[in-house]
Amino acid sequence: MKVLVAGVGNVFLSDDGFGVEVARRLARCALPDGVDVGDFGIRGIHLAYELSGYDTTILVDSAPRGGPPGTLYALELEEGEPGTVLDAHGMTPDTVLNLVSLVSGGEPGAAGRVLLVGCEPAGVEPGMELSEAVSAAVGPAVELVRKLIEEELDVETPDPAGAAGRPGGPGGAVAAGHQAVSEDPGDVTPAERSGRA
Repeated sequence: MKVLVAGVGNVFLSDDGFGVEVARRLARCALPDGVDVGDFGIRGIHLAYELSGYDTTILVDSAPRGGPPGTLYALELEEGEPGTVLDAHGMTPDTVLNLVSLVSGGEPGAAGRVLLVGCEPAGVEPGMELSEAVSAAVGPAVELVRKLIEEELDVETPDPAGAAGRPGGPGGAVAAGHQAVSEDPGDVTPAERSGRA
């Protein structure tokens, strides 16, 4: 079982750098064998090629869905589904997912299982600093990714350095869509309901 954690986003557009910062933090943590962490930035084509080599990929990105800035979302993405996120770097996770079938010769399901840990941005204007709300959500996002890894591999991960705090950033709220978080019918259905065990 191989798991890829892929941080994506543009570090020059303030909160769009959220995924990159989470990946950098996770890269300093002790993680189980079979788990790779990568900072893919805005290299969507490179990421599409990488996805086909893993059983599960956890994308980490900014994800404007209408919640308060800093809110975390855990979603499961499917090939060919309409866009669930819209971000400023132009290579959205759903676009990357659909590219996988092109780079794998049209093989269905080549990407394996793809999860998204997204964070509601406060803004994506030019700048290299995360907003206060999104910066506060980085540690909880690291913890959420750890929980997803535990579910995928059925193991416990060591406590990561600097991942203190409750999931969800401000107020500890996390939107649903995966068994690691409470259920919300407005999000993509979790694995146990979609039949993808």
